[in-house]
Amino acid sequence: MTKDGTRTSHYDFDLPADRIAQQPTPRRGDSRLMVVNRSTGEISHKQFSDIEQLIPAGDTIVLNTARVFRARLLGVRENGTPAEVLLLRPLDERTWEAMVHPGGKLKPGRIVHVADDFEVEIVSTTERRTRVVKLNSPLPSDQAIEKYGHVPLPPYITRADEPSDAERYQTVYANESGSVAAPTAGLHFTPEILDALLAKGVKRADLLLHVGAGTFKPVETEHPADHVMHEEPYTLPARAAEILNETRAGGGKIWAVGTTSVRTLESAIDDDGIFREKSGDTRIFIRPPYEFRAVDRLITNFHLPRSTLMMLVAAFAGYDLTMRAYQEAVAERYRLYSYGDAMALV
Repeated sequence: MTKDGTRTSHYDFDLPADRIAQQPTPRRGDSRLMVVNRSTGEISHKQFSDIEQLIPAGDTIVLNTARVFRARLLGVRENGTPAEVLLLRPLDERTWEAMVHPGGKLKPGRIVHVADDFEVEIVSTTERRTRVVKLNSPLPSDQAIEKYGHVPLPPYITRADEPSDAERYQTVYANESGSVAAPTAGLHFTPEILDALLAKGVKRADLLLHVGAGTFKPVETEHPADHVMHEEPYTLPARAAEILNETRAGGGKIWAVGTTSVRTLESAIDDDGIFREKSGDTRIFIRPPYEFRAVDRLITNFHLPRSTLMMLVAAFAGYDLTMRAYQEAVAERYRLYSYGDAMALV
């Protein structure tokens, strides 16, 4: 049977465990960069710093300024066994929606002790099997989370978080706290690279999409259309919309840095093709076939098999070219996933 990207199983690929990056590169910006030409099918290999030569003056890079917070709370249940609470979003000052582990044991009324002055009470179970939890501490909730929380590294990073992750699992332009995962394509950018791009006449537009834990959820249905997409809040500011409209009017291209920027732009663009200030929640699921209206170029990392993010890339580059690029990344020993190398789809 011909594989064309219409089934979830079409997005499987063999990945040796040692290709999953467990640490970032020693210096930010030292990653490799695979350049995939969608018109010719050519694949070339560069360093991420070469991105300065790749983006011409008059084009615009779009950056997601979401900041990761210390969403992972590690503690013990009343009987002393380990427990984990991953905060997703605040419902009020003390109450949050969260994911918990072990899920079968942490029923409403149970307590997770995080520290002498900090405990998490399980209040209720939601329709989607997450929990409503209450944070109990003499400290304000944000201070307790910052003091005792851990950097929520993705599950495929099998080590514990380290002090350096607090800086390296953030983009250099991270601003608004609220994400449980980093917009990882942006991790490669340094202030020097950004300054060099702006100096040559590349414009910058900032937007916000807070990344939820659903970004790591594999598609478990064979037909992607049956997958329930997670919801994420986004904002396209008025200034960003103005820059994007000016770019299009001047014949420039829009470069989305990361799939989160793609999802925001494709959610926010109006039916008339004009960008306007907009905020909301998006459940957009971009997969083949999809007609892009807001994005001309894409900078992204390499994603998990069967993931909605890999399907988004296939919608942008074409299924066959995407799978060939992934096979070449494995053969050329690229480092994959959040702390791994980058791909530019031009």
